[in-house]
Amino acid sequence: EKLIFTSGQIPINPGNGELIKDDFKLEVHQVFKNLNAVLNEGGSSLQSAVKLTVFLIDFSFFTQVNEVFDYYFHNDPPARTAVQVSALPMNARIEIEAVGFIK
Repeated sequence: EKLIFTSGQIPINPGNGELIKDDFKLEVHQVFKNLNAVLNEGGSSLQSAVKLTVFLIDFSFFTQVNEVFDYYFHNDPPARTAVQVSALPMNARIEIEAVGFIK
């Protein structure tokens, strides 16, 4: 099977190019929406993701990441790695990259 590897996605609103901030769960939802859009363009989808790498500026957000993760992945969630980093583009608090199967 073929794979797609995405760039890291941050919580940018594609409609206006602005970073979503001040509500961490909304930020994570936007990252997943952005990832799904990139995966779709490559012939895959979030549900076909097999590996995610999550970059956080603060591990205190990890519980909220898990809550949103459970919303998108009910059965057979992809493998996941989470790392804390000192900074992300545009001062985002989260970035996620994905590997998915191409349908």
